[in-house]
Amino acid sequence: MAGSGDAGQGDEPRSVCGGGSGCACAVGNEFGESTARGDLRSYRKSGPPRTTQWLLEGLRAGGVDGLSVLDIGAGVGAVHLALLEAGAESAVDVDGSPAYVTVARDEAARQGLGDRVGYEVGDFVTLAPSIAPADVVVLDRVICCYPDMDALVRQSVARARLRYGLVYPRDRWWIRALAATYNGAAGLARRRVRVHAHRTAEVDAIVRGAGFEPRFRRAGIFWQVVVYERASV
Repeated sequence: MAGSGDAGQGDEPRSVCGGGSGCACAVGNEFGESTARGDLRSYRKSGPPRTTQWLLEGLRAGGVDGLSVLDIGAGVGAVHLALLEAGAESAVDVDGSPAYVTVARDEAARQGLGDRVGYEVGDFVTLAPSIAPADVVVLDRVICCYPDMDALVRQSVARARLRYGLVYPRDRWWIRALAATYNGAAGLARRRVRVHAHRTAEVDAIVRGAGFEPRFRRAGIFWQVVVYERASV
């Protein structure tokens, strides 16, 4: 059972910053209970969004039986719950929003999977030294909300033993323009979260530099999905 025993399954979530003032995980303040509950209702009604379904397709290829999962910015827990149902052994949910950790925990219990998931509340980059490696590491629409892509991708891929999955905006000029427009409006509204449209080549270089190769790619109008596998030695 790869990675089992490290997840801290069933433990109370450990809060490092909880989205407090001055914390890098400002998401904790921006995405509160009403947003989390709304996303949970949508998930229960319609399942994961299309890009998450693509991500799961790529992550399941080759099998997940007995694997451990690290789901960073897990939201309502759609990815790690699906992988547990597909045969993964255990999961750790790390999220900067206490509200999302609460709903993810509730949903895991509802699905009978609560004893196989551990929870951490806070900024993953801050938490990273205390987070155990996992066979599968996932960031579904996370790096576009984090101010330091380089640190987030390097720290997260360093904890992947076998597979690494990402969903993030495509590298297009009009997406960068949309992000700049949104960020300007967010600044006027005094919102703390910003959208970051990263260069695909920069993200890919970091992941390849850690010893991974892409084996699944799919893209929609806005989002791209990439699943990497550790290269054969």
